[in-house]
Amino acid sequence: MRKWTIPLVLFLLCLIFLVPDQGRKMHANAEADSDAPVDPPKVEEKFGAVPNGLSTDSDVAKREAESMSRKTLRANAEKFEFQAEVSRLMDILINSLYSNKDIFLRELISNASDALDKIRFLALTDKEVLGEGDSTKLEIQIKLDKDKKIISIRDRGVGMTKEDLRKNLGTIAKSGTSAFVEKMQTSGDLNLIGQFGVGFYSVYLVADYVEVISKHNDDKQYVWESKADGAFAISEDTWNEPLGRGTEIRLHLRDEAGEYADEYKLKELVKKYSEFINFPINLWASKEVEKEVPADEDESIDEEETSESTSEEEEEEEDVEKAEDEKKPKTKKVKETTYEWELLNDVKAIWLRNPKEVTDEEYTKFYHSLAKDFSDDKPMAWSHFNAEGDVEFKAVLFIPPKAPHDLYESYYNTKQSNLKLYVRRVFISDEFNELLPKYLNFLMGLVDSDTLPLNVSREMLQQHHSLKTIKKKLIRKALDMIRKLAEEDPDESNDKKDVEESNDENEKKGQYAKFWNEFGKSIKLGIIEDATNRNRLAKLLRFETTKSDGKTSLDQYISRMKSSQKDIFYITGASKEQLEKSPFLERLNKKDYEVIFFTDPVDEYLMQYLMDYEDKKFQNVSKEGLKLKDSKTKELKESFKGLTKWWKNTLASDNVEDVKISSRLADTPCVVVTSKYGWSAYMEKIMHSQTLSDASKQAYMRGKRVLEINPRHPIIKELRERVVNDPEDENVKLTAKLIYQTALMESGFELSDPKDFASHIYSSVKSSLNISPDAAVEEEEEEAEEPETETKAEDSATEESEVKDEL
Repeated sequence: MRKWTIPLVLFLLCLIFLVPDQGRKMHANAEADSDAPVDPPKVEEKFGAVPNGLSTDSDVAKREAESMSRKTLRANAEKFEFQAEVSRLMDILINSLYSNKDIFLRELISNASDALDKIRFLALTDKEVLGEGDSTKLEIQIKLDKDKKIISIRDRGVGMTKEDLRKNLGTIAKSGTSAFVEKMQTSGDLNLIGQFGVGFYSVYLVADYVEVISKHNDDKQYVWESKADGAFAISEDTWNEPLGRGTEIRLHLRDEAGEYADEYKLKELVKKYSEFINFPINLWASKEVEKEVPADEDESIDEEETSESTSEEEEEEEDVEKAEDEKKPKTKKVKETTYEWELLNDVKAIWLRNPKEVTDEEYTKFYHSLAKDFSDDKPMAWSHFNAEGDVEFKAVLFIPPKAPHDLYESYYNTKQSNLKLYVRRVFISDEFNELLPKYLNFLMGLVDSDTLPLNVSREMLQQHHSLKTIKKKLIRKALDMIRKLAEEDPDESNDKKDVEESNDENEKKGQYAKFWNEFGKSIKLGIIEDATNRNRLAKLLRFETTKSDGKTSLDQYISRMKSSQKDIFYITGASKEQLEKSPFLERLNKKDYEVIFFTDPVDEYLMQYLMDYEDKKFQNVSKEGLKLKDSKTKELKESFKGLTKWWKNTLASDNVEDVKISSRLADTPCVVVTSKYGWSAYMEKIMHSQTLSDASKQAYMRGKRVLEINPRHPIIKELRERVVNDPEDENVKLTAKLIYQTALMESGFELSDPKDFASHIYSSVKSSLNISPDAAVEEEEEEAEEPETETKAEDSATEESEVKDEL
């Protein structure tokens, strides 16, 4: 024992000295580390580009929690006020009672598709803008958090800078907002929202708080947020996952919009509205799968107990199976929920398919997706074709069911195009005015060319020689489509039969009349602008006549012309009712000639370009040049030669070029016609009504006026007798001038001096009532005015007495 005592004592002494020293070292290290900065714990080193993006800083966590739960704007964000029109629009949407709130998703997907189109176009000339890795995947992703009722829509498009967020989501430079609000007040159709460029604000139909996280290649990642209370905030994003590039929109659903926190509902909306979007749309969807897991021993024992009731033969078989199973590990199948990206729009681009394989329903859906018009109306017609040859391209053209609200506003000043241009399935632009002429800008469609170059600027592409060939073929196909629409309409047939029509004919019935009411003015503008296709366009014209019940065509008019008739007769004016009473038609109606009524202001310009059709010239019946056979014309001219010469001299001050015997009148004493190439009376009114018209510059275009008299009318006969008896009689001259002014008004002209005309009428009335021409108007008796001070004194005294009575 003694021999172990000394070593044991020495060991204990060493241990006593070592322990305090180690403690002092640990204390010193702790003091040294207390001054050094503590790195926040991170999930992964150097992950992402946002500073402290994945830190566990308590302030960041607190701000995020406040934002997610209370839905309040972050305290450190920069606050802005919405534009007044945007606030008005949002107020309508927030308080909307409309049932169709589904449109919010289609609008966000449509905007995401536009952003992806932009980055793909930029990548044609600079591939580095796409970045690397997942950023190169041009797709749209939708995620749903059922517990928090949050829908996220993400794209890897061009993204937005801080300034873009402020401008694009806080103000609207165009008049789209006010135009949409006006349309909403009249029709109440929310489906129109995408056509006015204000689709983003449809989010407030279902959400009471919205976050827009966006990263542009030229800026940092920012968050735009708003509760739609008249303000929004923008702040640098230091807490969300780095996007790399693109935009993510988070919708915090309202309580009453809980139906959208459902995967099946979102799938249904994408299938209904966004099936033909040209980028993959993926949904983070749940899926139940069966999985084999090791079985518990208790469960295997229970299975053995349940098998005791089997027969002997079955027992023998089971013994064999058990012997085999004993060699394998015991497992069981259980259902497990997993999540994965599910592609929702796997339909092939419709223009790449064979037209015979595409159904009418698919064409209608594609039109709605293309035009952002999701009403129940089908397009009137469509044309799907492939062009081969020197220039190869595929195209789909649609005639919309209704004309856009601003189709003819600033027609010559706007650069509006509804045709999308693709090159080898890559979207290039929807602003190519060179693909279709302006008068066909109402057509919706898409052109995909394999011939045009990809890696050139838009300006160089506009000058490419292939565009002219594409344009020529598109115009021909478009006009063929419109012509076919007319040919297939039973109402357009010359020989209409009262027989039972098929369902297909019933659908096509009245379609061309509908087209003409919506887009007829475009056809007229085409005749003015497109000399090459003028004859084709003229076949599409429709108008009313003195014989037609409804609209008729030029071909139908010619088929009803008299054998001796060489010209196509027409007249212009404000309305059919007014023109039917025109004196210019009297003789033509008696001789059973058909006259066309042109009642649209653009018709006056149209007839300056449409000079003839099918070797028949046009003749305005209110102008010189109308020739109707009359056997006694020469005799009448000689008989009234003195009157016409005298009348011309009498009206010299009124710029009347000539007075002639008329062959177009039956019951009216006289009319005023203009020269063949001058303005008609209706054209003069149109030009005078122009805001910036210059009367001095228009004088040379004003037609020379000719007074045509009816030699068979009793007034004209009597006037001739009076002139023969006394050509210097002032009363006769006054009557002749009055007759001319009356004819001027009846012919549709404006009087240069209405006061002079009125005074002549009053003088004539005096004469018929046997009132002396010198009879004066009785003067009003002047009443003595009472002093103002006395009146005021009386009024004050009356007021005082009334107050005393009340007291």
